[in-house]
Amino acid sequence: MNAIHTETASTCWSCGAPAAGEHFCPKCGTIQKLPRGTDHFRFLGLPRKLWIAMDDLEARFHQLSWKLHPDNFVRATVEERDLSLERGSQLNDAYRALRDPVARVEYLLAIEGMRKEGATKQQAPPELLEEVFELNESLDELRSSREGNQHGAEMTALLRRLEEAAHGFEARLKDVDEQLMAAARQWDATVDSGDAATGRAALARMNEILNRRSYIRNLVRGVNEELSK
Repeated sequence: MNAIHTETASTCWSCGAPAAGEHFCPKCGTIQKLPRGTDHFRFLGLPRKLWIAMDDLEARFHQLSWKLHPDNFVRATVEERDLSLERGSQLNDAYRALRDPVARVEYLLAIEGMRKEGATKQQAPPELLEEVFELNESLDELRSSREGNQHGAEMTALLRRLEEAAHGFEARLKDVDEQLMAAARQWDATVDSGDAATGRAALARMNEILNRRSYIRNLVRGVNEELSK
């Protein structure tokens, strides 16, 4: 990426007027170079909170989409056109990351240094160990039965048992999502209060919940894939 697009500038690069953090210069309207490291929340003019009004997010997205549309830069300089294209790509990334509550939590944890792609090893939550063990036994039994071309009442009962197990884990996912949203509300409260210690605890709690959610979701997906064969 061209360095001119990542400079931190407190004034407009075109006319010199104060324009720190603005997408466009308040005086001359020229598209600006955002401060280095601008995250998705700041990009959309939002506080780093996890509760976002969807109508507000949609309005911000559509307003910026219109302002950054290539048709508005047909007669602009090459630098301005390049900036508008980069900014449009950033806008789409920001919207995708923030419109979904779970993706929003994952993004927040990533920019807070709490979550790295591929860094978390999938492990069964302690409270689910027994259920996971029984589920894996049933899955092994299903595979063995299929290899032996077995049918009849025993196979029907096995499939029913696996379906019930999948439904049970899906219900747990709903509980996990409720726990995640509760931790998200705690984080938002710390943003207002400035309580850093409680904020870090909320981040750690959300990270732990997301790990559990990911494990259970993959478990359900695996069972459904086996049942669909």
